[in-house]
Amino acid sequence: MSASPSDERMPHPHVSQAAHPLRVSRFAVTAAYAAQGLGYAVVVTSLPALKERQGVDDTMVSILVLGVALMAAVGSVLANAVAVHWGSRSALSLGLLVQGIALPLIALPTPFAVFAAAFALFGVGLGCVDAGVAMQGVAVQRRHGHPLLGRFFAALTAAAIAGALLVSAVAATALAAGIALTVAGVAAATVGIVGRWFFLRDVPVDDALPATERARLPRAGIWAFGFVILAVFVVDSAVSTWSTVYLHDDLATAAWVAPLGYAAYQAAVLVTRLVTDRLVGAWGRARLVAIAVVISAAGLLAVVLLPFAVAAVLGFALAGVATGVLVPVTFGAAGDLSPEHSDQVIARVNLFNYAGAILGAVVVGLLADGPGLAVAFALPALALFAVLWVLPRFRATPAAMSARSGSPR
Repeated sequence: MSASPSDERMPHPHVSQAAHPLRVSRFAVTAAYAAQGLGYAVVVTSLPALKERQGVDDTMVSILVLGVALMAAVGSVLANAVAVHWGSRSALSLGLLVQGIALPLIALPTPFAVFAAAFALFGVGLGCVDAGVAMQGVAVQRRHGHPLLGRFFAALTAAAIAGALLVSAVAATALAAGIALTVAGVAAATVGIVGRWFFLRDVPVDDALPATERARLPRAGIWAFGFVILAVFVVDSAVSTWSTVYLHDDLATAAWVAPLGYAAYQAAVLVTRLVTDRLVGAWGRARLVAIAVVISAAGLLAVVLLPFAVAAVLGFALAGVATGVLVPVTFGAAGDLSPEHSDQVIARVNLFNYAGAILGAVVVGLLADGPGLAVAFALPALALFAVLWVLPRFRATPAAMSARSGSPR
């Protein structure tokens, strides 16, 4: 699918007229989403092997993962600063290059202090890319004139699945996780270097706006959409961290059954993201968000109320609908709050990602020690229901860009 000639003649005010053809930038940004998904999946699925290699316990692994989330917030702030001065393509390239350095360092058998520092560096790169790739995705989508973020995030999810399969494929080799981490690092660095020329060339905020206008951000909208991102990542982190544990420990399923909850969740995320752009065009943002929230909250409540393996797997699959829909739709809506401040808005909304990830993993875990994991999954369900209060914000932003304009896809 390529842009129409009219799309090429109508760039966003912050996009340079010297930009590469839009289809090239779109392909480069898709590659960046894929590199992000690949790198993160390889890291988290390599944790058991890295834990054994470094001789650390589960508590230390949890601390490392928490550290990555905190450093990712730092990376998102860094992406904002770079984008304001040099544009979002510079922020995205920087984040990918940082990951390209950190991932091979994690792969090397080093003293623990170096290993921990490499993890922290990866966290900075992760957050920088999270923000930078969303900035670029929104910019390409706006210039294209049709919803694209669903497909961009689908590329991330598909690459994450490929990353997990890569780790599985090399698990029996002598170097094991080192091979997968190095592959992911090379991929990130390559996309970062090549993308520096082919990502969308936006004009930095410092050059586009006078000093008096740069700080006038839509703060109420940032908090509203930030809450939606927080709620989504409470769900994502809770299911990612605890679904397998719940099936194995609480429901006493067989070892091969326990991972199926997470697999079903990721499959639903991928399928939903592949159709999100078309559904935005058909239904509009607010209606699509409402439907996704109700479906996923119902799925999580099924996990809470029905202590059966089949119900749990189906419930986790339904939970993936919200993650598949809400992340791309929310970033798209946030970018439309104030197009001239799009990069700044997205960087701030992205920060809520990490708060949600920590809450989903930690608070659900704490509840598991009390009333139990089944009851604990009510927390992400409640977080999703609270998103319904933000629906007017989705109606207030331009919905279904392509369908409303009636242009062909």
